[in-house]
Amino acid sequence: MRADQLGRCDGRPAGGRRRNPPGFDSRGRSVTPPDDRIPLVQKLAYALGIFVNHLQSAGLDAMVVILNLGLGMDPRLVGIISFVSRGLDALSDPVVGYISDTTASRWGRRRPYILCGALMSGLIFAAMWQLPTGLSEQFYFWCCLATFSLFYLAFTLFATPLIALGYELTADYHERTQLQAVANMFGQAVWIGAPWIYAFLASDLFDNTVEGVRVLAIIIGGAMCVVGIVPALVCRERPASPSAETPTRKPRLTAHGVREHTGKFFRELVAVFRCRPYVKLCTATFLVFNGFQLGTTFSLYVLIYYIFSGDNQQAGTLLGAFGTGTACCALGVIALTPWLSRRLGKRTALATTIAISLIGYVLKWFGYDPQRPYLLLFACPFVAFGVGSLFTLISSMLADVCDYNELVRGERREGVFGAVYWWMVKVGMALAGLLGGVLLSASGFDVDLAAQSQATLLQLRLFDVGIPFVTSALAIGVLMTYSIDESTARDIRAQLEERRSMTLP
Repeated sequence: MRADQLGRCDGRPAGGRRRNPPGFDSRGRSVTPPDDRIPLVQKLAYALGIFVNHLQSAGLDAMVVILNLGLGMDPRLVGIISFVSRGLDALSDPVVGYISDTTASRWGRRRPYILCGALMSGLIFAAMWQLPTGLSEQFYFWCCLATFSLFYLAFTLFATPLIALGYELTADYHERTQLQAVANMFGQAVWIGAPWIYAFLASDLFDNTVEGVRVLAIIIGGAMCVVGIVPALVCRERPASPSAETPTRKPRLTAHGVREHTGKFFRELVAVFRCRPYVKLCTATFLVFNGFQLGTTFSLYVLIYYIFSGDNQQAGTLLGAFGTGTACCALGVIALTPWLSRRLGKRTALATTIAISLIGYVLKWFGYDPQRPYLLLFACPFVAFGVGSLFTLISSMLADVCDYNELVRGERREGVFGAVYWWMVKVGMALAGLLGGVLLSASGFDVDLAAQSQATLLQLRLFDVGIPFVTSALAIGVLMTYSIDESTARDIRAQLEERRSMTLP
């Protein structure tokens, strides 16, 4: 196909003529063709994989404090461990995505990596927390640096192909949203209990938190091994479209072959960032999610010093209640998202839910009332709309963008698209952590003071509420320029099917 026939990567398919898109009934209502429906057992299997993805994240975030509080490590060393291991994680995502995309095996492109990654990461997770007490800080540092890095590399082998698998299980516009809704409900369920992990570790069930973390690591690691392999065993990859270009010759594992692979890898990364719809989805996610993450950095400080005048216990209880309440409400939002998507379209549904979250941030400002602290909980349902719908709809929209990329470039690259997307999320989280410390210092906060100044408390509340409000509003503006709607997506699919019919003998 000539370059002028491919169109531009701005959300409009090649040519100006609209075909009568498939997938509608006699009344013009959108329906999912039977061949595009994902069997319930496969939806649940994929959702279990996403559950494991969230389980390791919640567990690791809650358990890492034991290195400082239980084993007495310098918090700066703990920070270095997290920074280096997560840096390797972020760097490995696009590489594993590329490897998965270019794999051709009798078991598919994704499932072998999901199976091996689940087993390897589960075993490493269980083992890396079996730390003895009474050893030197240097031993703990180097041991944890090595095991954390190995874990993240092994888990990337599981998570990156799993995300790519979700993009290709169905070609239907709305079935993709249904799949992501089911998966994200399983994932969100983890975060209902996540705020209470430390309370479990510090409970009377164990002699100390170090013993508690050893037991919890075996439980989580075992779950990762057993549950994590389910998508590999149950889900079935859709055959690659004959219209997608596949290399007739694989570069060999020689010096020349490695150079050839490396060059192609970086060319694909450049091509990913040239796709405008993809960049817009990444930008919207970066603004909503990382704005939310950066804002919550200050929540505990506001609760301790503004609401409860230095009472850590009451502040921790309200923070846990707010986190659990938001997670529970997010489950309801995720369940509602497919209905909203069918009636409003993915872009409008996402913009609407983000707009509702703006109401939540306003309520959060007024909920910070020292006289009535639990007014804060009224903001939970509204805040949950933004973060609850985000990954459900964006993941579904990314699958549409993968179709568009095939139309434009003649290649299916779900692995690279998914990996770069999550790499961007992780980089944003790292930046949020860095900016959180900078802004906390800029506010005049002094940990040695029992009571902070009124100016400092005002700035902390402004950061907590104002940052996610502004970034979410900007994200709505970005989404309004995204142009792949249902009609466009079905037109793209029709062109791909036509190309496929011309390719088949």
